[in-house]
Amino acid sequence: MPKTDTILSTKSLHYFLQLIDTMNYTQAAQILGITQPALTQQIKKLEHAIGTPLFGQMGKKLYLTEAGKQLQTGAVKLLGTINAVVSDIQEFTQADKGNISIGVLDSVNSESLRHFLLEFNANFPEITISVNYFNRKDLLYSLDNNLIDLALIYVPNNTKKSQLNLHNQYEYMKVCEDRLTVLTHDKNAESGKAYPVEEFNNRKWVAYPDSFYLTQIMKEKFGNKINAKNGLKVPLSFSSTKQLLETAEETDYDTFISDSYYQLHKKMINLTPVYIENDRKFSTSVIYRKGKKDVPRISNFLTEFQKFLNK
Repeated sequence: MPKTDTILSTKSLHYFLQLIDTMNYTQAAQILGITQPALTQQIKKLEHAIGTPLFGQMGKKLYLTEAGKQLQTGAVKLLGTINAVVSDIQEFTQADKGNISIGVLDSVNSESLRHFLLEFNANFPEITISVNYFNRKDLLYSLDNNLIDLALIYVPNNTKKSQLNLHNQYEYMKVCEDRLTVLTHDKNAESGKAYPVEEFNNRKWVAYPDSFYLTQIMKEKFGNKINAKNGLKVPLSFSSTKQLLETAEETDYDTFISDSYYQLHKKMINLTPVYIENDRKFSTSVIYRKGKKDVPRISNFLTEFQKFLNK
């Protein structure tokens, strides 16, 4: 039997979790910056160390075996613990060194963050930063388990104590106020005007997946109905805002995005922007676990980001 302490390394577990994310050896290897054979070898070493397959294959599709599911749970906890230990150690280092991991909600406009990171990297080159995109559930899970330091996410303006547990677990810094912008083909629509939701009952939409925050807002306005007679009719959905907009432009389907994204890209969008009356306002915010701001590099990052936003 090979020694599991040499096989179950943080690197091999990281490779294992990345393969789970894509369920595709080629894509996972590209993301990891290694060759496909190297990734395959690491997974085989893991399976040999444990003594059972972690992945099965049905046709061309991979799936996790029961052993794989158990290892996934353990790997997330183990890497979370390691990251927490490293974070604790780095608390005693200087504010201009260390690592920062940022999770971004996949439908959030993160252009302002990207521009800031270019500036921040130029000023603090010894702080390494990684940015990954998640759905809302996985983002909060990663934040809870200390797999990421900061999260860029939509926060409802009327956030209750039960939502995100902001008062108990997290602190947050507002990046910008936001709202939902409807982009319509309706030639009678007046740009920038707010209309009652009934005006859109007979429209068809290309939208974000059902689990996305902006889609949930629209569902609430339509009475939480999808594809019903008077509900939100969504023949196509995409997680990518770019694909969503391109599809809306190429069809007669309307769509909806965040107003902050629209304002940044409106010169490239040909549809008419309107709003829904009495829509829910929200903000794009950076949230983090209480205590994170005590880490010098995190405190430094948040301070510099606030200065950038003020500009």
